[in-house]
Amino acid sequence: MKLYNTLTRTKEEFVPLEPGKVRIYACGPTVYNYIHIGNARPLCVFDVLRRYFKFIGYDVTFVQNFTDIDDKIINKANEMGVKSIEVSEKFIEEYKKDASGLNIMTADIHPKVTENIDEIISIIETLIEKGFAYEAEGDVYFSTGKFDEYGKLSHQPLEELEAGARINIGEKKTEPMDFALWKAAKPGEPAWKSPWGEGRPGWHIECSAMARKYLGKTIDIHCGGQDLIFPHHENEIAQSECCNGVPFARYWLHNGYINVDNVKMSKSLGNFFTVRDVAEKYGYEPIRYLMISSHYRSPINYSKEAIEQCVSALSRLYNCRESLDFAISKADKENADESKLTEVKEALNVYHQKFIDAMDDDFNTADALGALFEMVRFINKEVLTPDAAKDILALASDSYAELCDILGLLYVKKKDDAEDSLNDTVNALIEERTQARKEKNWAKADEIRDKLKEMGIVLEDTPQGVKWHKIQD
Repeated sequence: MKLYNTLTRTKEEFVPLEPGKVRIYACGPTVYNYIHIGNARPLCVFDVLRRYFKFIGYDVTFVQNFTDIDDKIINKANEMGVKSIEVSEKFIEEYKKDASGLNIMTADIHPKVTENIDEIISIIETLIEKGFAYEAEGDVYFSTGKFDEYGKLSHQPLEELEAGARINIGEKKTEPMDFALWKAAKPGEPAWKSPWGEGRPGWHIECSAMARKYLGKTIDIHCGGQDLIFPHHENEIAQSECCNGVPFARYWLHNGYINVDNVKMSKSLGNFFTVRDVAEKYGYEPIRYLMISSHYRSPINYSKEAIEQCVSALSRLYNCRESLDFAISKADKENADESKLTEVKEALNVYHQKFIDAMDDDFNTADALGALFEMVRFINKEVLTPDAAKDILALASDSYAELCDILGLLYVKKKDDAEDSLNDTVNALIEERTQARKEKNWAKADEIRDKLKEMGIVLEDTPQGVKWHKIQD
Protein backbone atom coordinates (compact mmCIF):
# COMPACT_ATOMS: atom_id res chain seq x y z
CA MET A 1 0.00 0.00 0.00
CA LYS A 2 1.35 3.41 -0.99
CA LEU A 3 0.40 6.68 0.70
CA TYR A 4 1.24 10.26 -0.22
CA ASN A 5 3.26 11.68 2.65
CA THR A 6 2.92 15.46 3.02
CA LEU A 7 6.26 15.46 4.84
CA THR A 8 8.21 14.09 1.87
CA ARG A 9 5.79 15.10 -0.90
CA THR A 10 6.05 11.62 -2.37
CA LYS A 11 4.04 8.41 -2.47
CA GLU A 12 5.69 5.98 -0.10
CA GLU A 13 5.20 2.32 0.63
CA PHE A 14 3.44 2.07 3.97
CA VAL A 15 5.64 0.25 6.46
CA PRO A 16 4.29 0.24 10.02
CA LEU A 17 6.47 0.75 13.06
CA GLU A 18 5.30 -2.60 14.37
CA PRO A 19 4.36 -5.44 12.00
CA GLY A 20 0.60 -5.95 11.75
CA LYS A 21 -0.25 -2.84 13.75
CA VAL A 22 -0.99 0.74 12.79
CA ARG A 23 -1.36 3.71 15.12
CA ILE A 24 -3.33 6.66 13.75
CA TYR A 25 -3.96 10.07 15.28
CA ALA A 26 -6.62 12.29 13.72
CA CYS A 27 -7.24 15.87 14.77
CA GLY A 28 -10.77 16.14 16.07
CA PRO A 29 -13.24 19.03 16.32
CA THR A 30 -13.15 22.09 18.52
CA VAL A 31 -16.53 21.59 20.15
CA TYR A 32 -18.26 24.96 20.20
CA ASN A 33 -20.81 24.46 17.42
CA TYR A 34 -22.31 21.89 15.07
CA ILE A 35 -19.80 20.39 12.64
CA HIS A 36 -19.94 21.77 9.09
CA ILE A 37 -19.50 19.91 5.83
CA GLY A 38 -15.82 20.85 5.77
CA ASN A 39 -15.39 19.00 9.08
CA ALA A 40 -17.21 16.01 7.59
CA ARG A 41 -14.55 15.34 4.98
CA PRO A 42 -11.67 14.24 7.25
CA LEU A 43 -14.15 12.32 9.39
CA CYS A 44 -15.40 10.28 6.42
CA VAL A 45 -12.09 9.99 4.57
CA PHE A 46 -10.02 8.76 7.49
CA ASP A 47 -12.84 6.53 8.70
CA VAL A 48 -12.52 4.69 5.37
CA LEU A 49 -8.73 4.56 5.80
CA ARG A 50 -9.22 2.95 9.20
CA ARG A 51 -11.74 0.46 7.79
CA TYR A 52 -9.41 -0.46 4.96
CA PHE A 53 -6.47 -1.09 7.27
CA LYS A 54 -8.70 -3.39 9.32
CA PHE A 55 -9.87 -5.15 6.15
CA ILE A 56 -6.30 -5.94 5.04
CA GLY A 57 -5.53 -7.40 8.44
CA TYR A 58 -4.02 -4.62 10.57
CA ASP A 59 -4.67 -4.18 14.26
CA VAL A 60 -5.61 -0.48 14.23
CA THR A 61 -5.53 1.94 17.16
CA PHE A 62 -7.33 5.11 16.16
CA VAL A 63 -7.21 8.20 18.39
CA GLN A 64 -9.24 11.33 17.72
CA ASN A 65 -9.30 14.14 20.23
CA PHE A 66 -11.92 16.63 21.32
CA THR A 67 -10.62 20.17 21.81
CA ASP A 68 -12.86 21.07 24.74
CA ILE A 69 -11.13 24.26 25.88
CA ASP A 70 -10.35 27.05 23.43
CA ASP A 71 -11.03 30.74 22.79
CA LYS A 72 -14.01 29.84 20.57
CA ILE A 73 -15.55 27.72 23.30
CA ILE A 74 -15.01 30.44 25.89
CA ASN A 75 -16.55 33.07 23.61
CA LYS A 76 -19.54 30.83 22.91
CA ALA A 77 -20.03 30.21 26.62
CA ASN A 78 -19.98 33.96 27.29
CA GLU A 79 -22.58 34.51 24.56
CA MET A 80 -24.82 31.82 26.03
CA GLY A 81 -24.21 32.84 29.63
CA VAL A 82 -23.06 29.36 30.65
CA LYS A 83 -19.83 27.62 31.66
CA SER A 84 -17.35 26.51 29.02
CA ILE A 85 -17.76 22.88 30.00
CA GLU A 86 -21.49 23.09 29.29
CA VAL A 87 -20.76 24.30 25.75
CA SER A 88 -18.14 21.63 25.07
CA GLU A 89 -20.21 18.77 26.49
CA LYS A 90 -23.28 19.86 24.55
CA PHE A 91 -21.44 19.96 21.24
CA ILE A 92 -19.56 16.72 21.90
CA GLU A 93 -22.98 15.08 22.09
CA GLU A 94 -24.11 16.87 18.93
CA TYR A 95 -20.93 15.74 17.21
CA LYS A 96 -21.66 12.15 18.20
CA LYS A 97 -25.12 12.37 16.63
CA ASP A 98 -23.70 13.66 13.34
CA ALA A 99 -20.79 11.22 13.37
CA SER A 100 -23.21 8.35 13.91
CA GLY A 101 -25.37 9.64 11.07
CA LEU A 102 -22.30 9.64 8.81
CA ASN A 103 -21.49 6.07 9.92
CA ILE A 104 -18.18 7.08 11.48
CA MET A 105 -16.69 4.34 13.64
CA THR A 106 -16.17 5.54 17.20
CA ALA A 107 -12.49 6.19 17.87
CA ASP A 108 -10.70 3.66 20.04
CA ILE A 109 -9.80 6.62 22.26
CA HIS A 110 -11.52 10.02 22.24
CA PRO A 111 -9.35 12.06 24.63
CA LYS A 112 -10.29 15.55 25.79
CA VAL A 113 -7.83 18.35 26.42
CA THR A 114 -9.23 19.03 29.89
CA GLU A 115 -8.55 15.42 30.90
CA ASN A 116 -4.88 15.59 29.87
CA ILE A 117 -3.60 18.75 31.51
CA ASP A 118 -0.90 16.90 33.50
CA GLU A 119 0.53 15.35 30.33
CA ILE A 120 0.53 18.76 28.63
CA ILE A 121 2.32 20.41 31.55
CA SER A 122 4.92 17.62 31.60
CA ILE A 123 5.81 18.20 27.94
CA ILE A 124 6.04 21.96 28.44
CA GLU A 125 8.36 21.48 31.45
CA THR A 126 10.63 19.26 29.33
CA LEU A 127 10.72 21.83 26.52
CA ILE A 128 11.72 24.56 28.97
CA GLU A 129 14.41 22.34 30.51
CA LYS A 130 15.85 21.59 27.07
CA GLY A 131 15.88 25.27 26.10
CA PHE A 132 13.19 25.07 23.42
CA ALA A 133 10.58 27.08 25.35
CA TYR A 134 10.50 30.05 27.71
CA GLU A 135 8.15 31.51 30.28
CA ALA A 136 7.00 35.13 30.06
CA GLU A 137 4.76 36.52 32.83
CA GLY A 138 2.71 33.32 33.16
CA ASP A 139 2.66 32.52 29.44
CA VAL A 140 4.96 29.88 27.94
CA TYR A 141 6.12 30.04 24.32
CA PHE A 142 7.92 27.65 22.03
CA SER A 143 10.99 29.18 20.42
CA THR A 144 10.75 28.21 16.75
CA GLY A 145 14.24 29.52 16.02
CA LYS A 146 15.67 26.77 18.23
CA PHE A 147 14.27 24.01 15.99
CA ASP A 148 16.39 23.82 12.84
CA GLU A 149 13.80 21.79 10.92
CA TYR A 150 10.89 24.15 11.55
CA GLY A 151 8.87 24.41 8.31
CA LYS A 152 9.69 20.92 7.03
CA LEU A 153 6.04 19.85 6.81
CA SER A 154 4.77 22.97 5.06
CA HIS A 155 8.00 23.07 3.03
CA GLN A 156 8.64 26.72 3.82
CA PRO A 157 11.88 28.08 5.29
CA LEU A 158 11.59 29.92 8.58
CA GLU A 159 12.55 33.22 6.92
CA GLU A 160 9.50 33.07 4.61
CA LEU A 161 7.18 32.11 7.43
CA GLU A 162 8.47 34.99 9.54
CA ALA A 163 7.67 37.48 6.79
CA GLY A 164 3.95 37.34 7.51
CA ALA A 165 4.16 36.85 11.25
CA ARG A 166 3.64 39.47 13.94
CA ILE A 167 3.32 39.85 17.68
CA ASN A 168 -0.28 40.66 18.62
CA ILE A 169 -1.30 42.99 21.40
CA GLY A 170 -1.12 41.18 24.73
CA GLU A 171 1.39 38.57 23.54
CA LYS A 172 4.67 38.44 25.43
CA LYS A 173 6.68 36.29 23.03
CA THR A 174 10.12 37.43 21.93
CA GLU A 175 9.90 36.44 18.24
CA PRO A 176 6.89 36.70 15.88
CA MET A 177 7.00 32.99 14.92
CA ASP A 178 7.04 31.72 18.50
CA PHE A 179 3.75 30.15 19.58
CA ALA A 180 1.96 29.68 22.88
CA LEU A 181 2.25 26.43 24.80
CA TRP A 182 0.54 27.79 27.91
CA LYS A 183 -1.65 30.88 28.37
CA ALA A 184 -1.87 32.73 31.67
CA ALA A 185 -5.37 32.86 33.11
CA LYS A 186 -7.63 35.80 32.27
CA PRO A 187 -10.48 36.89 34.55
CA GLY A 188 -13.51 34.63 34.24
CA GLU A 189 -11.78 31.99 32.09
CA PRO A 190 -11.31 28.33 33.07
CA ALA A 191 -7.81 27.75 34.43
CA TRP A 192 -5.58 25.02 35.82
CA LYS A 193 -2.63 25.21 38.22
CA SER A 194 0.81 24.99 36.66
CA PRO A 195 4.44 25.80 37.54
CA TRP A 196 3.92 29.16 35.77
CA GLY A 197 0.72 30.08 37.55
CA GLU A 198 -2.90 29.37 36.68
CA GLY A 199 -3.71 29.15 32.99
CA ARG A 200 -4.70 26.82 30.16
CA PRO A 201 -2.96 25.06 27.25
CA GLY A 202 -2.29 26.60 23.88
CA TRP A 203 -3.97 24.89 20.94
CA HIS A 204 -1.03 23.05 19.37
CA ILE A 205 0.38 21.37 22.46
CA GLU A 206 -2.73 19.30 23.15
CA CYS A 207 -2.29 16.94 20.19
CA SER A 208 1.38 16.34 20.94
CA ALA A 209 0.47 15.40 24.49
CA MET A 210 -2.44 13.13 23.65
CA ALA A 211 -0.69 11.40 20.75
CA ARG A 212 2.28 10.59 22.99
CA LYS A 213 0.13 9.44 25.89
CA TYR A 214 -2.12 7.11 23.92
CA LEU A 215 0.04 6.07 20.94
CA GLY A 216 3.69 6.62 21.89
CA LYS A 217 6.46 9.07 21.04
CA THR A 218 6.44 8.08 17.36
CA ILE A 219 3.19 7.18 15.59
CA ASP A 220 2.49 5.67 12.19
CA ILE A 221 0.02 8.14 10.69
CA HIS A 222 -1.12 11.63 11.60
CA CYS A 223 -4.01 12.93 9.55
CA GLY A 224 -6.31 15.91 9.18
CA GLY A 225 -7.47 18.62 6.84
CA GLN A 226 -5.12 20.51 4.54
CA ASP A 227 -5.77 23.67 6.53
CA LEU A 228 -3.97 22.11 9.51
CA ILE A 229 -0.60 21.68 7.80
CA PHE A 230 0.45 25.12 8.95
CA PRO A 231 0.65 26.16 11.67
CA HIS A 232 -1.03 23.37 13.67
CA HIS A 233 0.77 20.27 12.42
CA GLU A 234 4.01 22.14 11.84
CA ASN A 235 3.96 23.20 15.47
CA GLU A 236 3.08 19.70 16.66
CA ILE A 237 6.18 18.36 14.94
CA ALA A 238 8.39 21.04 16.46
CA GLN A 239 7.27 20.63 20.05
CA SER A 240 7.01 16.80 19.91
CA GLU A 241 10.39 16.18 18.32
CA CYS A 242 12.19 18.69 20.51
CA CYS A 243 10.62 17.15 23.61
CA ASN A 244 10.94 13.47 22.72
CA GLY A 245 14.07 13.48 20.56
CA VAL A 246 12.53 11.17 17.94
CA PRO A 247 10.37 11.67 14.82
CA PHE A 248 6.76 12.44 15.70
CA ALA A 249 4.81 10.80 12.84
CA ARG A 250 6.12 8.74 9.93
CA TYR A 251 3.28 9.53 7.50
CA TRP A 252 1.27 12.74 7.27
CA LEU A 253 -2.02 12.56 5.36
CA HIS A 254 -4.10 15.63 4.54
CA ASN A 255 -7.44 15.84 2.76
CA GLY A 256 -8.29 18.64 0.32
CA TYR A 257 -10.59 21.60 0.83
CA ILE A 258 -14.34 21.81 0.21
CA ASN A 259 -15.78 24.67 -1.83
CA VAL A 260 -19.45 25.56 -2.07
CA ASP A 261 -20.65 26.31 -5.60
CA ASN A 262 -16.97 26.74 -6.52
CA VAL A 263 -16.40 29.35 -3.82
CA LYS A 264 -14.58 28.85 -0.52
CA MET A 265 -17.05 28.14 2.26
CA SER A 266 -17.47 31.11 4.58
CA LYS A 267 -20.07 32.32 7.06
CA SER A 268 -19.64 35.87 5.76
CA LEU A 269 -20.53 34.74 2.23
CA GLY A 270 -23.64 32.92 3.40
CA ASN A 271 -22.48 29.63 1.86
CA PHE A 272 -21.79 27.88 5.16
CA PHE A 273 -23.60 24.59 5.77
CA THR A 274 -23.59 22.35 8.81
CA VAL A 275 -23.80 18.61 8.41
CA ARG A 276 -27.11 18.77 10.30
CA ASP A 277 -28.53 21.29 7.79
CA VAL A 278 -27.70 19.12 4.79
CA ALA A 279 -28.74 15.87 6.49
CA GLU A 280 -32.18 17.22 7.32
CA LYS A 281 -32.82 17.67 3.61
CA TYR A 282 -30.90 14.82 1.99
CA GLY A 283 -29.96 12.43 4.79
CA TYR A 284 -26.48 11.72 6.10
CA GLU A 285 -25.37 9.02 3.68
CA PRO A 286 -25.23 11.26 0.58
CA ILE A 287 -22.85 13.52 2.52
CA ARG A 288 -20.59 10.57 3.28
CA TYR A 289 -20.75 9.48 -0.35
CA LEU A 290 -19.76 12.96 -1.55
CA MET A 291 -16.78 13.07 0.79
CA ILE A 292 -15.28 9.84 -0.58
CA SER A 293 -16.36 10.27 -4.22
CA SER A 294 -13.17 12.17 -5.09
CA HIS A 295 -9.55 11.38 -4.30
CA TYR A 296 -9.00 12.53 -0.73
CA ARG A 297 -6.27 15.03 -1.66
CA SER A 298 -8.38 16.69 -4.38
CA PRO A 299 -10.73 19.58 -3.65
CA ILE A 300 -14.46 18.86 -3.55
CA ASN A 301 -17.19 21.19 -4.72
CA TYR A 302 -20.40 21.03 -2.73
CA SER A 303 -23.54 22.08 -4.56
CA LYS A 304 -27.21 21.11 -4.72
CA GLU A 305 -26.53 19.28 -7.97
CA ALA A 306 -23.55 17.41 -6.50
CA ILE A 307 -25.43 16.14 -3.44
CA GLU A 308 -28.40 15.11 -5.59
CA GLN A 309 -26.03 13.11 -7.82
CA CYS A 310 -24.85 11.34 -4.67
CA VAL A 311 -28.46 10.54 -3.76
CA SER A 312 -28.93 9.05 -7.23
CA ALA A 313 -25.70 7.03 -7.05
CA LEU A 314 -26.65 5.61 -3.66
CA SER A 315 -30.04 4.67 -5.05
CA ARG A 316 -28.31 2.49 -7.66
CA LEU A 317 -26.23 0.82 -4.96
CA TYR A 318 -29.24 0.18 -2.74
CA ASN A 319 -31.23 -1.18 -5.68
CA CYS A 320 -28.49 -3.73 -6.32
CA ARG A 321 -28.50 -4.86 -2.70
CA GLU A 322 -32.28 -5.08 -2.58
CA SER A 323 -32.42 -6.94 -5.88
CA LEU A 324 -29.93 -9.51 -4.60
CA ASP A 325 -31.84 -9.95 -1.33
CA PHE A 326 -35.09 -10.35 -3.21
CA ALA A 327 -33.64 -12.80 -5.74
CA ILE A 328 -32.11 -14.92 -2.96
CA SER A 329 -35.49 -15.13 -1.22
CA LYS A 330 -37.19 -16.21 -4.47
CA ALA A 331 -34.54 -18.53 -5.94
CA ASP A 332 -35.87 -21.99 -6.81
CA LYS A 333 -32.47 -23.61 -7.31
CA GLU A 334 -29.97 -23.97 -4.47
CA ASN A 335 -26.77 -24.67 -6.42
CA ALA A 336 -25.48 -23.65 -9.85
CA ASP A 337 -23.33 -25.69 -12.16
CA GLU A 338 -19.73 -25.70 -10.97
CA SER A 339 -18.56 -24.04 -14.19
CA LYS A 340 -21.07 -21.21 -13.82
CA LEU A 341 -20.15 -20.70 -10.18
CA THR A 342 -16.46 -20.54 -11.10
CA GLU A 343 -17.17 -18.07 -13.91
CA VAL A 344 -19.06 -15.72 -11.61
CA LYS A 345 -16.49 -16.06 -8.83
CA GLU A 346 -13.63 -15.16 -11.18
CA ALA A 347 -15.52 -12.15 -12.55
CA LEU A 348 -16.30 -10.87 -9.05
CA ASN A 349 -12.65 -11.32 -8.09
CA VAL A 350 -11.63 -9.06 -10.98
CA TYR A 351 -13.74 -6.18 -9.63
CA HIS A 352 -12.62 -6.96 -6.10
CA GLN A 353 -8.98 -6.72 -7.16
CA LYS A 354 -9.61 -3.44 -9.00
CA PHE A 355 -11.06 -2.08 -5.78
CA ILE A 356 -8.02 -3.24 -3.77
CA ASP A 357 -5.58 -1.84 -6.34
CA ALA A 358 -7.29 1.56 -6.16
CA MET A 359 -7.18 1.63 -2.37
CA ASP A 360 -3.55 0.53 -2.31
CA ASP A 361 -2.63 3.39 -4.65
CA ASP A 362 -2.72 6.29 -2.20
CA PHE A 363 -6.12 5.35 -0.89
CA ASN A 364 -8.02 6.22 -4.09
CA THR A 365 -11.67 5.93 -3.04
CA ALA A 366 -12.84 7.51 -6.32
CA ASP A 367 -11.42 4.65 -8.37
CA ALA A 368 -12.57 2.16 -5.74
CA LEU A 369 -16.12 3.42 -6.22
CA GLY A 370 -15.64 2.99 -9.96
CA ALA A 371 -14.75 -0.67 -9.42
CA LEU A 372 -17.79 -1.07 -7.17
CA PHE A 373 -20.11 0.24 -9.88
CA GLU A 374 -18.49 -2.08 -12.41
CA MET A 375 -19.40 -4.91 -10.06
CA VAL A 376 -22.98 -3.59 -9.87
CA ARG A 377 -23.30 -3.61 -13.67
CA PHE A 378 -21.99 -7.18 -13.79
CA ILE A 379 -24.38 -8.33 -11.07
CA ASN A 380 -27.37 -6.69 -12.73
CA LYS A 381 -26.56 -8.21 -16.11
CA GLU A 382 -24.97 -11.59 -15.37
CA VAL A 383 -26.08 -12.60 -11.88
CA LEU A 384 -29.66 -11.34 -11.50
CA THR A 385 -31.10 -13.69 -14.09
CA PRO A 386 -34.46 -15.53 -13.89
CA ASP A 387 -32.78 -18.91 -13.32
CA ALA A 388 -30.01 -17.73 -10.94
CA ALA A 389 -29.14 -20.26 -8.26
CA LYS A 390 -29.05 -19.23 -4.61
CA ASP A 391 -25.35 -20.00 -4.15
CA ILE A 392 -24.33 -17.64 -6.98
CA LEU A 393 -26.63 -14.90 -5.69
CA ALA A 394 -25.24 -15.30 -2.18
CA LEU A 395 -21.66 -15.19 -3.48
CA ALA A 396 -22.34 -11.95 -5.33
CA SER A 397 -24.16 -10.49 -2.34
CA ASP A 398 -21.29 -11.23 0.05
CA SER A 399 -18.64 -9.86 -2.32
CA TYR A 400 -20.68 -6.72 -2.93
CA ALA A 401 -21.40 -6.17 0.77
CA GLU A 402 -17.72 -6.55 1.66
CA LEU A 403 -16.68 -3.65 -0.60
CA CYS A 404 -19.59 -1.46 0.52
CA ASP A 405 -18.64 -2.07 4.15
CA ILE A 406 -15.05 -0.94 3.56
CA LEU A 407 -16.40 2.36 2.22
CA GLY A 408 -18.93 2.54 5.03
CA LEU A 409 -21.84 2.65 2.57
CA LEU A 410 -25.29 1.06 2.53
CA TYR A 411 -25.51 1.34 6.29
CA VAL A 412 -29.12 2.43 6.48
CA LYS A 413 -30.77 -0.59 8.04
CA LYS A 414 -32.62 -3.02 5.87
CA LYS A 415 -36.34 -2.90 6.47
CA ASP A 416 -37.19 -4.11 9.95
CA ASP A 417 -39.64 -6.94 10.45
CA ALA A 418 -42.65 -4.63 10.43
CA GLU A 419 -41.62 -3.01 7.17
CA ASP A 420 -40.12 -6.11 5.63
CA SER A 421 -43.34 -8.09 5.55
CA LEU A 422 -46.26 -6.89 3.49
CA ASN A 423 -49.35 -6.34 5.54
CA ASP A 424 -52.30 -8.57 4.78
CA THR A 425 -54.09 -5.97 2.68
CA VAL A 426 -51.12 -5.19 0.43
CA ASN A 427 -50.21 -8.87 0.15
CA ALA A 428 -53.73 -9.75 -0.92
CA LEU A 429 -53.77 -6.97 -3.51
CA ILE A 430 -50.45 -8.07 -5.03
CA GLU A 431 -51.67 -11.67 -5.26
CA GLU A 432 -54.89 -10.44 -6.84
CA ARG A 433 -52.96 -8.39 -9.38
CA THR A 434 -50.69 -11.34 -10.19
CA GLN A 435 -53.73 -13.49 -10.86
CA ALA A 436 -55.31 -10.77 -13.03
CA ARG A 437 -52.14 -10.63 -15.12
CA LYS A 438 -52.18 -14.40 -15.56
CA GLU A 439 -55.75 -14.06 -16.83
CA LYS A 440 -54.64 -11.17 -19.06
CA ASN A 441 -57.08 -8.86 -17.30
CA TRP A 442 -54.80 -5.86 -17.79
CA ALA A 443 -57.38 -3.28 -16.77
CA LYS A 444 -57.85 -4.91 -13.37
CA ALA A 445 -54.09 -5.33 -12.91
CA ASP A 446 -53.54 -1.64 -13.63
CA GLU A 447 -56.36 -0.69 -11.28
CA ILE A 448 -54.74 -2.65 -8.44
CA ARG A 449 -51.33 -1.10 -9.18
CA ASP A 450 -52.88 2.39 -8.99
CA LYS A 451 -54.62 1.52 -5.73
CA LEU A 452 -51.33 0.34 -4.22
CA LYS A 453 -49.65 3.54 -5.40
CA GLU A 454 -52.28 5.57 -3.55
CA MET A 455 -51.32 3.57 -0.46
CA GLY A 456 -47.69 4.59 -0.97
CA ILE A 457 -46.55 1.27 -2.44
CA VAL A 458 -44.67 1.09 -5.74
CA LEU A 459 -44.38 -2.24 -7.55
CA GLU A 460 -41.56 -3.45 -9.76
CA ASP A 461 -41.99 -6.51 -11.95
CA THR A 462 -38.74 -8.51 -12.12
CA PRO A 463 -37.78 -11.93 -13.49
CA GLN A 464 -37.84 -13.20 -9.91
CA GLY A 465 -41.29 -11.83 -9.17
CA VAL A 466 -42.85 -8.63 -7.87
CA LYS A 467 -40.68 -6.29 -5.78
CA TRP A 468 -42.14 -3.40 -3.86
CA HIS A 469 -41.05 -0.38 -1.94
CA LYS A 470 -42.60 2.54 -0.17
CA ILE A 471 -42.68 5.91 -1.90
CA GLN A 472 -40.16 8.20 -0.21
CA ASP A 473 -41.52 11.33 1.44
